[in-house]
Amino acid sequence: MSCWAKLKSSGWAYPTTVLSIYGFLANCRVAEPFLTPYLIGPNKNISEEVVTNYLFPIWTYSYLAFLFPVFLLTDFLKYKPVIIVQGLFLVSNYLLLSFAPGLPAMTFLQVNFGVVTSTEVAYFSYIYSVIPLKHYQRATSYLRSAMLTGYTFGASLGQMLVSLGGVDYFYLNALTLGIVCIAFLVSFFLPMPKKSMFFKGEKAVDSHSQNEGSLNTRRDSHKEGESLDEEKMEVTGWCSRENVTTACRLLWKSFKESYSSRHLVYWSLWWALATAGYMQIFNYIQLKWDHIEPSATSSIYNGAVEAVSSVVGAAAAFSVSFIRVNWAMWGELALGLFSAVCSGAVYLMAFTSSIWACYAGYVIFKSCYMFLITITIFQIASNLSMECYALTFGINTFIALALQTIITVIVVDEAALGLDIVTQFIIYGSYYGVISVVFLIRGTYTAWVHHRSLDRTEPREKQQDVEVISTDHQQQ
Repeated sequence: MSCWAKLKSSGWAYPTTVLSIYGFLANCRVAEPFLTPYLIGPNKNISEEVVTNYLFPIWTYSYLAFLFPVFLLTDFLKYKPVIIVQGLFLVSNYLLLSFAPGLPAMTFLQVNFGVVTSTEVAYFSYIYSVIPLKHYQRATSYLRSAMLTGYTFGASLGQMLVSLGGVDYFYLNALTLGIVCIAFLVSFFLPMPKKSMFFKGEKAVDSHSQNEGSLNTRRDSHKEGESLDEEKMEVTGWCSRENVTTACRLLWKSFKESYSSRHLVYWSLWWALATAGYMQIFNYIQLKWDHIEPSATSSIYNGAVEAVSSVVGAAAAFSVSFIRVNWAMWGELALGLFSAVCSGAVYLMAFTSSIWACYAGYVIFKSCYMFLITITIFQIASNLSMECYALTFGINTFIALALQTIITVIVVDEAALGLDIVTQFIIYGSYYGVISVVFLIRGTYTAWVHHRSLDRTEPREKQQDVEVISTDHQQQ
């Protein structure tokens, strides 16, 4: 009990620990790598064409519809209620998968999962509202590790149960249902944040802006201002016109700050473009695997591949912290080069008839994306305040989802082209090829500009050194 009391009184360790446990359990989805075989197999008996061109597009549309309202509600409700809602919808998601028969139920399932994915923004936003700034980096590292460990463990466990135990996919979903029920219960133990990022009230904003320039000398008065703000919020209420107006002004101010730099705009552009392609490929990769090696007649290793790709991708992302590169100079060129590798990996998945080559292409693709998105997030976050980064994250994700929706409507949806899975992946490979060309051109130009500025700076420095030496010589 003493250890538990010490943990709760630490200020940052308790919420970080509870949220990490939740993140591990919520992402330990044993059945997820086997979703497509489950849907098109005897359990649900839905055709591959219906899953590809009808069911999966509904998730994309639902995700887009819920994302922006949920982003605003997450801050307005102060994060914890949204995390609880995510846990609840995860439970309903696997209740539907396990026990609900028929196509209408699976159609509603896609809408339900759209809510789950749209509420993921609360996972990281929550921790920044309850812990001190100095612990942000450590807490973020722990939370990402918990998510990755949960996903890898779930995928590995699912693969072992299928390959070694011959467990039916239904029982994988039932097991996942039990795990996410525990995650839902854990979410109630999270402490309720006392503040939000944008819905602060007029006085809080004024107090914050006045204290920015003299934080060290006026820390006590700032704390007094915060307590007064909380009292005022209790009186006026979170839905007051004053509070909503202030929040809108803060959002607009953060938006202008976030996208005022051309450098950050290009990084955000890659984020949105690449993430749209990544989500599309992640959404349909199981159908591609089943097309090459039908799950009804062959042994499948979806869980093992997802586990390996997550570990390799995490290692690639982790390596970024050890690479000493001037990303301002070479970053955009790196985006172009590795986007070309992504394009080649997707083409490999599209044209190969070997399931192992397709697996390898997926691991390469996911590793490159994880590596690049880590660099991108670091570049954006290191130049922005937490409020601006949260808004940038939401906007970039929304743009990515809008692009994915456009791709889905044109390429996948049965109401439009309704292309087969092989043709889809050829288009996705070409999509990454276009991204690669754009950023190779932009990156080459940026590197050339930096090189020229360095060439101009060095002669000036040498000339100043010569002038200083000659002056000293004359004085002597």
